[in-house]
Amino acid sequence: MATEIERKFLIDLEKIGPLENGMAIKQGYVPTSTKTAVRVRVKEDQAFLTLKGANKGATRSEFEYVIPLPDAEAMLAELCEGPIIDKTRYLISYAKHVWEVDVFYGDNQGLMVAEVEMASEGEKVELPNWVTTEVTGEVKYYNSSLLANPYKSW
Repeated sequence: MATEIERKFLIDLEKIGPLENGMAIKQGYVPTSTKTAVRVRVKEDQAFLTLKGANKGATRSEFEYVIPLPDAEAMLAELCEGPIIDKTRYLISYAKHVWEVDVFYGDNQGLMVAEVEMASEGEKVELPNWVTTEVTGEVKYYNSSLLANPYKSW
């Protein structure tokens, strides 16, 4: 089974310095009746369909598949409920890990988070000085939660 083990943090944009080579991402969620998240994501000119299970600490099952871009665009328009998550992702290498820094737009303008994936929950991760508060497991920071409760309404 594929698993994702990641920690999520808020960041201090002033300490991180200029962000370069960002990748535009648009994503939506197909409604389900369970805790499973079905995500459709377009990253530049590539598209993915991802199924994620419920979190158990920092771990959850994750299955991701490349899909044709026109299919993803149709799914975003026809199958995904609510607004689309719009963000730019920056990859930053720091002390043996690659951090994914997401800067959000639209209803989530002003939200900036960093995620780091690990091989195990016990793996030590050196935190950069631009990382502030850990929000791993806080549901309101899940991209799927930002649709119903966007950052602007906090």
